Amino acid sequence: MKKAAMLLAGLVLLAGCGSDNPTDPLAGFEPQVSNVVDNFGLQATDVTGVTTVLQYTWENSGTQASVDHSTTTLVGAASVVIRDADGATVYDSTLQPSLNEDTASGSSGSWSISVVFSDYSGTVNFRVQKK
Repeated sequence: MKKAAMLLAGLVLLAGCGSDNPTDPLAGFEPQVSNVVDNFGLQATDVTGVTTVLQYTWENSGTQASVDHSTTTLVGAASVVIRDADGATVYDSTLQPSLNEDTASGSSGSWSISVVFSDYSGTVNFRVQKK
């Protein structure tokens, strides 16, 4: 039992770490991704000139989520698109400096979160939580 608890603690710690993948377009900007059941977050500071789409699978045991934006865009654009377990779009928005809003209702299970960067420079920071 103790071994399982240590393994689980290690997995939770890894979920909050930045990417060590050199092909990750945000790797040089020390991204922090937290992706656990009912709670997702992404933060990267001093991002410069990134154009890419990042895809994440997130487990939502509910049928709705709240999205908390805290993003600073210097140039370009960053947006987030969230789809429920059936693939229906429940949220689509440009990331904002300060905004908290709810997704539409959807099917619980494996949701997808796509973050779209277009020649983006700034600090990206947002969180998605089960509502």
